[in-house]
Amino acid sequence: MASTWVSGRASGPSTLRRATRALRFCAIEARPAVLAVSVLRFLAGAMLALPVAAAPDPAKVLQGAAAWVLSIFAIYVGNGVSDVHEDRVNGSRRPIARNDLDPRTATVAAAVAAALSLVATAGLPTAMTWVIAANLILGYLYSGAPFRLKRRSGGTVAVLCGSGLLAYWGGFTVVVDGAAAPPPGLIMFAAAATCWMTLVGIPAKDLSDIEGDAAAGRRTIAVIWGARAAINVMSAAALLLAGAFWVVSAALSAPFAGTAAVLFAGAVAVTLAGRAADAGAARRRRRRPYRAFMSTQYVVHITVLSSNIGKDMLLL
Repeated sequence: MASTWVSGRASGPSTLRRATRALRFCAIEARPAVLAVSVLRFLAGAMLALPVAAAPDPAKVLQGAAAWVLSIFAIYVGNGVSDVHEDRVNGSRRPIARNDLDPRTATVAAAVAAALSLVATAGLPTAMTWVIAANLILGYLYSGAPFRLKRRSGGTVAVLCGSGLLAYWGGFTVVVDGAAAPPPGLIMFAAAATCWMTLVGIPAKDLSDIEGDAAAGRRTIAVIWGARAAINVMSAAALLLAGAFWVVSAALSAPFAGTAAVLFAGAVAVTLAGRAADAGAARRRRRRPYRAFMSTQYVVHITVLSSNIGKDMLLL
């Protein structure tokens, strides 16, 4: 049926088109790359829980992953609404910053996604509902008034560390519906991956957002001490973390040799990218360490999932 106009408002297909367009822009605002790596974290948690799982249900794992990614979607869209000023100063091309997505529409979409993430835990272990609720609370503390913990690097580290660990705990929860303790391999990998996300990812991200963060009054390492200090922190953290992960996995005879090699290569890539990303460099060049950081996250998690570590972890 053709769309008709009544009192200046479109009905029918045009309304559907606007809704579809808004949803597409919300997905872009939520950063598809972040959503994808969030799913990988959750699935890695489920994979590494296999040594203490009786008979994991793949459908429940996928349901849990859907609930988790909905919560991340809600958090990032809400963050985009709160970040509009600094995003524009930084020259961001995300939909809200470039006026393609109305902040009010984005706020409604974030609220709906948050509610759906909780609804999606129906039939899963009760602990999974609490995992999603805790993640949503952390997301609000990060971006929402009056807390806005993202204004300081310490607050950002605390929130992202909590959210990262919850991703792996969520994957563990849907596989192990009981009081079983997480296997050592899961604890080891979750700790290393979360440290990579916070100690390397945060300074890498801050490098390209110095101007906007300063305009918004944020007290990040890059704003307070400058780009070179942020690069040094990022590079040192990346190399030390990669080395420590390799040593610990070897000491425990854990089957993480391939993962450790990928993490070390990623640390070198982040360090080399940082050397060319000083304060005077173009924003595109200052984004390179963050791209190296994100690429490493992907490859590390894919390595874990593709190497069928779950069976090997029985050796621990």
